[in-house]
Amino acid sequence: MDTSGTVDIHAHYYPEAYVRLFIDDGLRHGARYEPGVPGPLIHVPGDIPSGPITPEFTDLSLRLAAMDRQGVQWQALSLTQPMAYFDDADFATALARAFNDAASAAHLAHPGRLIGLATLPLNHPERAIEELQRAAALPGIRGVYFGTNTGRQELSDRSLFPVYERIQALGLPLFLHPVRQVGFDRLAPYFFRNLLGNPFENALAAGHLIFGGVLDTFPELEVCLPHAGGALPLIAPRMDRGHGYHAACLHLPNPPSTYLRRFHYDTIGHSPAVLRFLFDTVGTDRVMVGSDYCFKMGLEKPIESLMEVPGLDDGDRAMILRGTAGRLLKLGA
Repeated sequence: MDTSGTVDIHAHYYPEAYVRLFIDDGLRHGARYEPGVPGPLIHVPGDIPSGPITPEFTDLSLRLAAMDRQGVQWQALSLTQPMAYFDDADFATALARAFNDAASAAHLAHPGRLIGLATLPLNHPERAIEELQRAAALPGIRGVYFGTNTGRQELSDRSLFPVYERIQALGLPLFLHPVRQVGFDRLAPYFFRNLLGNPFENALAAGHLIFGGVLDTFPELEVCLPHAGGALPLIAPRMDRGHGYHAACLHLPNPPSTYLRRFHYDTIGHSPAVLRFLFDTVGTDRVMVGSDYCFKMGLEKPIESLMEVPGLDDGDRAMILRGTAGRLLKLGA
């Protein structure tokens, strides 16, 4: 099986310029930078600590070496928590610009290996549109990256609709990542904010996009869910049941499960059986390779993990490894 050209659509990057903003100005905005070994942490109220930010997150040479070991040709660089979701519009915008400029610079330094997914100051929709327009013109920016909420708004909030409209008009795919997980306080023990919070948060964000009319209003918007969709593929039949009778759900023109193929998904399911269920539920053409680089909860060998899934032919694997991501991210352009 030819695995050349493999695209990793879920890989995190903390540019030094972005981290420097927290060192210099974070405390004034409620964030705390904590040096430590093996790397610093960034604390933001209401979210899990970011990090430890080890050198693999910032050093592109270490990243490229890891990609070579994995057999990955391309990585789509994305931020994770803390996103640029701060009440101060100038600080939020500065964070977004720092990441987007650095992601573009990484692409220019390694044009055949790295591309960027732009982050936006979503708490300030007008600023978000301005930064979207600016970032979309930067070399190597091939998509947009949102958290699953902003701390103030769910993704169905009408204030975000102009942002969606512009993303759709630009033809950019939208990738999501969980932040400020639902049930945050109850998930404090046992690493539950990651183990349970992330998959539930993915499903909640998808539910807002479905029931909140985002997917119907913007039919050409391409949205990618992380972690193999989290809980969404499994609970879609339950959502259909509620849609069939409950007054709060009847406004939706189609059963929720019919929207599953409006999303794309990554392969971070941690089990061949989970991925087999995902492929059977949404189709192999809606799934792309992801690693969650370089968090410990990610996949060290994303290609090998895919090869363990039964019932895939070479055409399916080629689509998952590079075909769908190449189309969405315009890697042939």
